[in-house]
Amino acid sequence: MRLHRNLCFATVDGLLLIFNEGYYADKVVQQLLKRDKRWGSRDRGFVAETTYDIVRWKRLYAEIAEVKEPFSRDDIWRMFAVWATLKGITLPDWKYFENTPTRKIKGRFDELSKVRKIKESFPDWMDELAAKELGDAVWDKEATALNQQADVILRVNTLKTTKEKLKADLFDLDIETEDIKGYPDALKLKERANVFTTEAFQNGHFEVQDASSQLVAEYLDVEPGMRVIDTCAGAGGKTLHLASIMQNKGQIIALDIYANKLKELKRRAKRNGAHNIEPRHIESTKVIKKLYDKADRVLIDAPCSGLGVLRRNPDAKWKMQPEFIDRIKNTQAEILSTYSRMVKSGGKLVYATCSILPSENQEQVEKFLASEHGKDFSLVKDNKILSHETGYDGFYMALLEKK
Repeated sequence: MRLHRNLCFATVDGLLLIFNEGYYADKVVQQLLKRDKRWGSRDRGFVAETTYDIVRWKRLYAEIAEVKEPFSRDDIWRMFAVWATLKGITLPDWKYFENTPTRKIKGRFDELSKVRKIKESFPDWMDELAAKELGDAVWDKEATALNQQADVILRVNTLKTTKEKLKADLFDLDIETEDIKGYPDALKLKERANVFTTEAFQNGHFEVQDASSQLVAEYLDVEPGMRVIDTCAGAGGKTLHLASIMQNKGQIIALDIYANKLKELKRRAKRNGAHNIEPRHIESTKVIKKLYDKADRVLIDAPCSGLGVLRRNPDAKWKMQPEFIDRIKNTQAEILSTYSRMVKSGGKLVYATCSILPSENQEQVEKFLASEHGKDFSLVKDNKILSHETGYDGFYMALLEKK
C-alpha cells in the first residue's frame, strides 16, 4: 500500500480532535469524509479505518512510540508510523517519518504484547474490572474479540420486503450478502459498502443493526395486536423491529427522556412504514405512572457501560471513567424498579443491555427479583452473548414474567 499525503494529514487531524479535544470518533470521521469531494470510496475507507484503528490501539501504539497525552502533532505522526510499520507498509521519505526506528518498533511490539492491557489496549481499571467479573480466561478471549472490526449487518424490514427480495436488489448493485443461521431477519455484507445511499435503504427496506441487537425484540415474545412499551426507545432500532414482528398491528408506545431521539425515531418509522408506534417524551414521572399495569410487554433496553459494543465505539474505552459504571448501575436498578410497574398481570418484560459485565446484567436481575417491586416476577430465561463466542456484539437479555 502506498500512503497518500492528504489522506494521512486528514487522519492525523482527526486523531488530534479525538484524543486531545474529546470529540466522538464517529462524528470526526463523518466530517473528515466530507473533506475532499475528489476522494473515492477507497480513499474514504482508508481515512475511516485508519482513524478507528489508531483509536482502538491507542495505548499500545503510544507505548511503542513512547509518547504521552496530551499528544502533540509530532506524537500523532509517531503513532501513525507505528501503525504503518506494524501493518507492513513502507514509510515514504516524508519529514514526519525521518529516523523512524522500524526495527525497534517491532521489538517493542513483541515485548509489550506480553501484557494483556497493553497488547489489547485497555485502560488499567477496565482491564481489572472485566477480568474480575468474567475471569482472566474469558476476558483474554473477549478483549481480543472486542478489538476486531465489526461486520456490517442488515435487518430486513419485513413490513416492506422479504429477505430474498432484498438480497436480490442489493446483488444487482454489486452488494453481496449472506444469511446468518439463527438470525431470521439478518443479512451480513460479504464486503463493506455504503448501503445508506441505496434506494432500498431510502425506501425503508432495511436498517443497519448488529445481529446480537436483533435478538432482543424476538426475545420479548410479542404478537400482533398487543400493547407493547419500549421504555428506553432512543432512535428506535428495536422499536422498529418490534413493529415489523407485530405486522403493524397493536400499539407500541416508545418512551425516552430525550425528545431529539424520539424525533429521529419518528423519521425512521415513516421511512419503515411502521404505523403502530406512538413516541412519548418522558418529561415527568406522570408519563410513566399513567402506564402502570397497562402493558402486555415491556422492553427495558437499559443505559449501560456499552462494553459489549466497543468494536464499533472504540473511543468509549478512553472516554469512560470507573465512576460512570457505578452511576449507571444505580440508574439500571432504578429504571428496572420503576418501569417494571407498567407490566400487567400475566405480561412479560425484557431487561437488556449491550454490556458484558455480570454486575450490569444477571446481578441486576437477581437484585430486582429479590426486591419489593420484583417479587411478582419470575425469570423465564436469559441470554449472555459474548463477542468471542458469536463474532457479534456483546449483549445480555433476560425475559421475566409477571404473576
